[in-house]
Amino acid sequence: MTSPPSEKITIRQAVPADGPTILTLIRALADFESLSPPTPEAEHRLIADAFGTRPRFDIFLAEVAGQVVGYAFVFETYSTLLALPTLYLEDLFVLPEFRSKRVGFKLFRFCVQEAERRGCGRMEWAVLDWNTHAITFYERQKAKHMGEWLHYRLTADVIAELNAESSAKDA
Repeated sequence: MTSPPSEKITIRQAVPADGPTILTLIRALADFESLSPPTPEAEHRLIADAFGTRPRFDIFLAEVAGQVVGYAFVFETYSTLLALPTLYLEDLFVLPEFRSKRVGFKLFRFCVQEAERRGCGRMEWAVLDWNTHAITFYERQKAKHMGEWLHYRLTADVIAELNAESSAKDA
């Protein structure tokens, strides 16, 4: 007896009508990572930044049987030493019930193809250190952990504080 064929996975670019579905998936990611979901104001900004006159990032959606079950957010940065763009993968998320069904694999490989299509010299992303499933997956995809690079961040409140300090010194 043969097993039934797995359902076809399709990947497509998000459109404005996908906004509510995207926000639902982002809330599911926040739950998965034990983080607070975006506020209503942040949700509004996110949709405006995705689909405004000058989109700040691209969203690719994974569908199974017409249901959106995952997403990837990507944007370009630039490597001065390569003199080429880098495709940065901000988020790749698949609903738990669709993991182990190759949805994440197809979504990731779509992003790899997108990097090549855009002429990128590389593709980069960050992974939480406790997410061993993702780490294992990316290593199976031949990704290399950049151990010599330390990831730094300035939050909005610190940015404001530093700018206030600069303004006070310049006055």
